[in-house]
Amino acid sequence: MEKIIFVETGTGIDVHGQNVTKACVRAVENAIHYNSMPGIKDYLPGQDLHNMKVNVRLAVPMDKENVDIEKVKQEIPYGTVTVDIIDGGMATTSGIILEDKDDKNDLMYIVNAAVEVGY
Repeated sequence: MEKIIFVETGTGIDVHGQNVTKACVRAVENAIHYNSMPGIKDYLPGQDLHNMKVNVRLAVPMDKENVDIEKVKQEIPYGTVTVDIIDGGMATTSGIILEDKDDKNDLMYIVNAAVEVGY
């Protein structure tokens, strides 16, 4: 990315089921859900949203190899999207195992996201 224009941050949690992709998707949703960038086209080459570049950086506590990158990318509606996964986030107890929620153990996964927007 040549120029970063905007950075959005968010957190996503999967309390039951130990689905790290679900936590990642929720973190990206949280990062972008409350933002609007009405002037972004003025900064993009050709003033075209498809020329936007978006880098999603996810701090994931466990099961990084199980993150469905394509599912995460689907959360970004425009531009070329890359996803970087780094160590971080948190795995902590939910306090209960709920078999009907597909729990394999009592862990919940907490993922942090930084979404960089630019060109």
